[in-house]
Amino acid sequence: MTNADFDWNSIYQFLTGPALWFTFIFFMGGLLIRVAFLFRMSRKKDRVIYNHIDMDWGLRSIFHWLIPFASASMRQQPVFTIVAFIFHTTLLAVPLLLSAHILLWEEAFGVTLWSIPDGLADGLTLVFIATALFLFLRRRIRPEVRILTSARDYALLIITTIPFITGFLAYHQWGPYEAMLILHILFGQILLILIPLTKLGHMVLFFFTRAFIGFEMGGRRGARSW
Repeated sequence: MTNADFDWNSIYQFLTGPALWFTFIFFMGGLLIRVAFLFRMSRKKDRVIYNHIDMDWGLRSIFHWLIPFASASMRQQPVFTIVAFIFHTTLLAVPLLLSAHILLWEEAFGVTLWSIPDGLADGLTLVFIATALFLFLRRRIRPEVRILTSARDYALLIITTIPFITGFLAYHQWGPYEAMLILHILFGQILLILIPLTKLGHMVLFFFTRAFIGFEMGGRRGARSW
């Protein structure tokens, strides 16, 4: 079967139709279930934390870990801090604000968002790929990081990067366009499905973790957690 004979359109319609709805329902529902489960578990095992809830300390803890170099550990690793912030910023900005994705949001959910120029998105995609490569090599080269890294960690980083690589190739029509587009959509959906099931869930759990550490360190001990 040749590339021209393959029914790419049917696969595309499936991925942007039923599969897309399933992905977003699983993504949102999975995150809600995971948060609810961890909250219930914390009420059983770490009930004492709830005796020291102080939203001022909680918000200060979150804020200081969202701002580059606002915490002592970030200042101790300046290069990693810069790369990590660029990695996370581009990871969120490109998928959410790419004009082609905005059209999909409008078609599927009737939601219109502000988009960034395609040229800027193109550049940010290359920046993201470069930072992902840096983080991958850092895990391989730094002994103290390598010893804590599992095969799953490498796999998650690779899966996170594939949608950017395939999207970039599809946009520039380098290689088989239909195959690159399908792989881009497919791995994007795989990534969303994996978020509630893996460490990638820290995109939401981060805020709860930092708040709880703020309660414990500040509300209970009167000490900064940053």
